[in-house]
Amino acid sequence: MLRLGDWNELKITRFTDHGAYLDGGAVGELLMPKAYVTPGLCPGDTVRVFVYLDQQERLVGTTETPLAKVGDFAYLRVAWVNQYGAFLDWGLMKDLFVPFREQKQRMEQGKSYVVYVYEDLETRRIAATAKLEQWLRPAPADAYRRGSEVDVLVQHKTPLGFKVIVDNAYAGMVYDDQVFAPIHTGDRLRGTVVALRPDGRLDVSLQRLGADRFRDFASRLLEELQQAGGELPFSDESSPEAIAERFGVSKKTFKRALGTLYRQRLVQLGNGKIYLIGQE
Repeated sequence: MLRLGDWNELKITRFTDHGAYLDGGAVGELLMPKAYVTPGLCPGDTVRVFVYLDQQERLVGTTETPLAKVGDFAYLRVAWVNQYGAFLDWGLMKDLFVPFREQKQRMEQGKSYVVYVYEDLETRRIAATAKLEQWLRPAPADAYRRGSEVDVLVQHKTPLGFKVIVDNAYAGMVYDDQVFAPIHTGDRLRGTVVALRPDGRLDVSLQRLGADRFRDFASRLLEELQQAGGELPFSDESSPEAIAERFGVSKKTFKRALGTLYRQRLVQLGNGKIYLIGQE
């Protein structure tokens, strides 16, 4: 079955001056324009193409890679606006339409927004919406546990922290006390599950949990010392703000990692600095 707004593997049926025609099954043939036909292709060969609708609302296949496909949440820039809605640049020749009714606020040309890409079942067209809540599902209780690593798309800032979309499917929150480096709407990050709430929403940290995060940062701190020539102007007395700005971690994580390196006799402290052993 042909998947609109997604990748498909289709057989070439014939060639014309316009390009290669592909077998779309129940929907008939569709064109892969000449610009995407590579030398050596023959009728019967299978090609992997992204299928969408062109300017004339005809099915076409392209080898270009879009910034999102149907079923994806993505952070996309508004290319232009008209009396019907906004049109987003999603990496293909035809821009992605967001009707006014699917905008939380009037979108502006040149600005970027987090949207969900869907197939409009009434018009059979691909569109996007900024009304994300209806597309976010409760996370299944058996899919995540504390410490599970996840992909995160930053949705927007709230008084408590940042709303995020977890693994392209679930609503989540990164609280302010888990943020130790600047993050922005549209950032794609790796996170760690802290808890699964009864409503299916996920609390997420941008650091690994428990002993793993201390070991990870100890290795990073050692690498940064080596890159800095063997010394850094920090100590266990440095302020949490200075540590967060420089390393993007909490003071607790910093001190635990520093203690690990000290016990391993890899570093020593003095004059408000950290020194690699043998390089003071």
